Amino acid sequence: MTKEKITKNHGRLKKWLIALAAIVLVAIVALWPTNYYLETPGNAFQVGQFIKSKKKAPNNLYLVTVSMTARPATLAQYLWSYTQEFDERISAKELLGGQTSSQYEELQEWYMETSQQNAIYTAAKKAGLKPKLSYYGVYVMGVQNTSSFKGKLQIGDTIVGANGHHFKSQEALMKYLQSRKLGSKVTIQIIRNQQKKTYSGKIVKVKGTNKPGIGISLVERVKVKTSPKVTINAGDIGGPSAGLMFTLECYQVFTGKNLTKGHKVAGTGTIAANGKVGIIGGVDKKVVAASKAGCEVFFAPTDMTGLKKKSQTNYAEAKRTAKKIKTKMKIVPVANVDDALNYLAKHYQ
Repeated sequence: MTKEKITKNHGRLKKWLIALAAIVLVAIVALWPTNYYLETPGNAFQVGQFIKSKKKAPNNLYLVTVSMTARPATLAQYLWSYTQEFDERISAKELLGGQTSSQYEELQEWYMETSQQNAIYTAAKKAGLKPKLSYYGVYVMGVQNTSSFKGKLQIGDTIVGANGHHFKSQEALMKYLQSRKLGSKVTIQIIRNQQKKTYSGKIVKVKGTNKPGIGISLVERVKVKTSPKVTINAGDIGGPSAGLMFTLECYQVFTGKNLTKGHKVAGTGTIAANGKVGIIGGVDKKVVAASKAGCEVFFAPTDMTGLKKKSQTNYAEAKRTAKKIKTKMKIVPVANVDDALNYLAKHYQ
């Protein structure tokens, strides 16, 4: 082989190596994780598929979801999101607030369960039934750094007892813990992932109250009992925003009524035990999802909690989004479940 051919081959190899290196570099950069999660329009689901009861209801009500990346977006995904009108970039700090992703998911599951229990309770009351609330324990919502249970208790654990005692309310549990002496030993019984566990620690001065306790933030966990029995299982869907639509579907089960007479009705909003419909996030994306599914009506909360102007409400944002995507779907304002029931009665009964 001549010197000239060797030089040419060497030059070609060098070009190929440079090209390969460039491709690898681009791939690495494109797949490099950012510190942002992407929130995008999700899907519309028939609510009836999540309701379990001997009595059946029509599948004409829809809940809508927002899709969230399971992990931080890659750089390629992050850049592509700027080409999508309704994609939103949320920093890990803003989304998780210092929690781990598993703790965040635990909270979303708690929000969903609370939403379901409130929905069943509210629907039963509206149907003229007498639902019963049974105390189940307290959810662990956070563990203070000064707590001796730090690293033992986890967000999402359900405390069912202390020192072998069982209680009938959150208040009774707190009163018992506050009666203990600082530094005294306490054993806490919990349920985690449907398994019973026991952890020991000491009574400390709770930050913020300066009263004796175990140094956790908690909220009461209750179960609703009705006749006929109704349960809700939403699978992988988390968060509290399906509360209103769960309530309407459960109301159909309890009353035997067909609220929409075959018309496709969607909506969003949290539900409180008194029937109030609360503000949620990502309403623009939910309007897009409901419109794509062919829904004719979309219920949107008018709740002003944490807001200063009416133009910031879910309803106002939903109206703007509907106009932007030029949908024929009607956006209906709701402050409570009665607003939704009255609208359906007026238009479809």
